[in-house]
Amino acid sequence: MDPKKFIDDFKNLPSDQFRRKLNEVFRTKSCYANLDEKNKKTIFDLLDKHKDKIRSGYGIPPDTLRRESYKLYQDRIKLGLTDEDLKDVKEILGMFKK
Repeated sequence: MDPKKFIDDFKNLPSDQFRRKLNEVFRTKSCYANLDEKNKKTIFDLLDKHKDKIRSGYGIPPDTLRRESYKLYQDRIKLGLTDEDLKDVKEILGMFKK
């Protein structure tokens, strides 16, 4: 998955179409097969929170990614995230890094 193309698609697609496209990535990429619906919802919620920055081309600042990752790590048991899930979430959010 090319991050630049993915971000360009996100800028030009409505939110529901972007969700569909990201769901397609989750289904087709075997490395994300471990993510369940709850984990996907967590990723969508994080991207929705920062979608204005991403759409403007600014991206998510690295310090914001660290804070979000730390919050996810703290709430990993409540959210039902394994270490592998956390790694995948960080990788996906990293595609939208500034």
